[in-house]
Amino acid sequence: MPSQDDYIGQYTHVEAITARRAALVLVDMQYATGSRRGALARRHLDDAVTHDALTYRFDRIETLVVPNQQRLADACRKAGARVVYIRNGSRRADAADAPAHMRGLYRDLACHHGSPEHDILAELAPEPGDIIIDKSTIGAFASTGIDSVLRALSVSQLIVTGISTNMCVETTAREAADRGYAVTLVEDACATTHADLHASTLRNFARLFGRVCATDAVCGELVA
Repeated sequence: MPSQDDYIGQYTHVEAITARRAALVLVDMQYATGSRRGALARRHLDDAVTHDALTYRFDRIETLVVPNQQRLADACRKAGARVVYIRNGSRRADAADAPAHMRGLYRDLACHHGSPEHDILAELAPEPGDIIIDKSTIGAFASTGIDSVLRALSVSQLIVTGISTNMCVETTAREAADRGYAVTLVEDACATTHADLHASTLRNFARLFGRVCATDAVCGELVA
């Protein structure tokens, strides 16, 4: 008997990756929320209510997400695909320039331009030729010129990774699909605080928005 998802698969936009038309997108890999040494961990990791969720988050980032993003970035650079970093945060320390629903988070985590929390993790440091785009919204397209940048570079395929799977990663990937990009969401290069949120996001994204792949498959296509 067909699964409840079978009927929608035939309509989902799927493209194999072509390096010259592709960009790897690393979403919000910053100290504020992406490091056990960052503000989120310092404020909430020892809280009994949030301890397990944040331990799961940072364990996954350290053991899976960062190593796989390093592999993907290396493969993309070698193949001639672009590497794009998205940074999340406000320009002002008081976050007055950010949307209302983001201000409390930015202020609490000191995630603003010029703050160490706003910096990209050293293990994933951009290289010459890589692109850094700063956003103040959950999705990258709503508050930046990323669409214009990608189109100027003749990029039509996005390989999306980062944190959090069900928030900034998903929103950015969905926004891209709605603008006509062929999007590949890399399941083992993303993380959030709960395994069920991660899994449900991937399942939902594969319904019309784009495809979900593992790092090995993406790297294989880049060198094919």
